[in-house]
Amino acid sequence: MRRARWIEDWRPDDVGFWEGGGQGVARRNLIFSIFALHLGFSIWTIWSVVAARMGAFTVDQLFWLVALPNLVGALARVPYSFAPARFGGRNWTVVSVLLLLIPAGALALAVSVPGTPFWVFLLISAAAGLGGGNFASSMANIAYFYPAGRLGWALGVNAAGGNIGVSTVQLVVPLLIGAFGLAAAGLLWVPLILISAGCAWLFMDNLAIARSSVRDQAKAARHPQTWIMAFLYIGTFGSFIGYSTAFPLLTKNAFPAVAWASFAFVGPLVGSLSRPWGGWLADRLGGARVTLWVFTLMALGVAGVWWSLLGRTFAGFVAAFVLLFVVSGIGNGSTYRMIPAIFRVKAAAGSCGGVKARLAAGRRLSAAAVGIISAVGALGGFFVNLAFGSSIAATGGPQAALVAFALFYGVCAWVTWKCYLRPAWTRAQAGLASAGV
Repeated sequence: MRRARWIEDWRPDDVGFWEGGGQGVARRNLIFSIFALHLGFSIWTIWSVVAARMGAFTVDQLFWLVALPNLVGALARVPYSFAPARFGGRNWTVVSVLLLLIPAGALALAVSVPGTPFWVFLLISAAAGLGGGNFASSMANIAYFYPAGRLGWALGVNAAGGNIGVSTVQLVVPLLIGAFGLAAAGLLWVPLILISAGCAWLFMDNLAIARSSVRDQAKAARHPQTWIMAFLYIGTFGSFIGYSTAFPLLTKNAFPAVAWASFAFVGPLVGSLSRPWGGWLADRLGGARVTLWVFTLMALGVAGVWWSLLGRTFAGFVAAFVLLFVVSGIGNGSTYRMIPAIFRVKAAAGSCGGVKARLAAGRRLSAAAVGIISAVGALGGFFVNLAFGSSIAATGGPQAALVAFALFYGVCAWVTWKCYLRPAWTRAQAGLASAGV
């Protein structure tokens, strides 16, 4: 079954195989995948805290330090999504975690040198984007370990464990900075990165079944469903990571007398914990139905932020953002669960080969599409921060950005209904389920 940490025979949808040991192997890989992904998110979003502690630059410049890792992380997700298929999930996890030493060490060094220019901080913040790329490779890898009926749960738990890295940063790093200075924000992660890389090397596996060709990736890029889901993922994950990284600076600007460091971690935490529930709800109610409600509630959340800023109501501001974090987390889970379901339906409706062969091809295609979808979705985090910074610089407040966000969520809701809740699509899903495939 295993050769040099490569598992050649892997059949998670076979009940006997799964209960006879496959479940334990999958769980072990999931645990150490979560550890590595958690560190990736921590490094990716560390500038959300560091920038809020820097007073030598303008608000717009600080938002650029927060936004740039999101841009680089989004771009990195495309090649990262190919890496597990090319090098093996275990092998690439080790490499991708060790790469996090670059932004962590550079941050500690740069803040220790007086007079470090802004462009150097920009380069270091860009390097932190490497942590954002880990998401695509981690999710693409874990997607092969679990059977279809448990895929929503597994992907949700893996992603949530990673997402919680944002709240870890915003809870722990301000305390460390207060006690030991800005350099501690980078040094903290060095031993944890080394431990994670060691655990991945010792306890994770490569799956031969996960090997895919460049042709699979190119085919996914040509598939319209890939780009539709990428657009929707901008609205869910892009909002989550954008609000998570913007919240400290936004709070500091709108309510300067408030000690934001004491509660900033709560939003990303509840958003991360709600992600598995999004996958769970999607498994039972359908991903498109859950996603449609998510976008509706997100538009209401943005309206709540607008109202709280207009009335200078801090409690309303926090409550509205908590709503945005919770529902965006649910949306992350529901949209990610939609991806394999969509490609499964499309594959089953094809005419080439037998049903099992078509479903296997659909599974490979959905795994290939994950990298593109997660990359485009992560761009939302860049645009959210850029919009807030530009709005504040131009108008003195974030209201113009909030209006744009509300309109965007309305478009996302319409696309969800138009593409995935019309009768023809729901009948195709029902037919697949009744056929037991």
